[in-house]
Amino acid sequence: MSHTLTALSAALPLAAGWSLHSLRLRRRIEAARRDPLTGLLTRDGFTELARRRLAHKPRAVCLVDLNKFKQINDTYGHAAGDAVIRAAGERLSEWAVDHSAVVGRLGGDEFAAVAPAYSQNQLAETLNRLASELERPVEVGGHSLTVSASIGAVRYNPRAGQPDFPELLRAADEQMYRAKRQGAPWLTAQSRTSERATVNGRRAGRRGAASGTGAAA
Repeated sequence: MSHTLTALSAALPLAAGWSLHSLRLRRRIEAARRDPLTGLLTRDGFTELARRRLAHKPRAVCLVDLNKFKQINDTYGHAAGDAVIRAAGERLSEWAVDHSAVVGRLGGDEFAAVAPAYSQNQLAETLNRLASELERPVEVGGHSLTVSASIGAVRYNPRAGQPDFPELLRAADEQMYRAKRQGAPWLTAQSRTSERATVNGRRAGRRGAASGTGAAA
């Protein structure tokens, strides 16, 4: 009995040490999946969670790109640009909680979301709310910066089969670009298939297409 107690006493610190190590490792992995500026999921973390969400219920894939972000950076400096990105992340997070959505920062001033979309009317209400949230001014260094976004979206029903997430993201990206050209807050795709040639999951000619990385617009 005494030998058993001695063995257990020796093992407990070792087990506690492994538990602490495991906890720290999980925290490091989680931190690596979060964008340090906004706290949102990074591209890889978002993609993994988005695919799981798309497999169960009708949802929409949305791509969000801030308007005239480069002008803000050039006029007010990168600190102001970071403040705008941070504010956009906070507003996206609040919107996501209210709409049972998942959001991520793909890179630069580009974000993505997956939200419930049981009907076109529901999606329109969801996108109107998102556009409204992102249009609020951001106060930076005594300046009130006007911010808005262009949003593209495409609906997906899991009854259609296994989701092709890159394809959905490309279709949403195409509608986002179209909304930006038309000055519309958002547009939705009629089909999940992209209408234009793409490179590395991005619309051909879009910055980042050659390397597949995100870029500010």
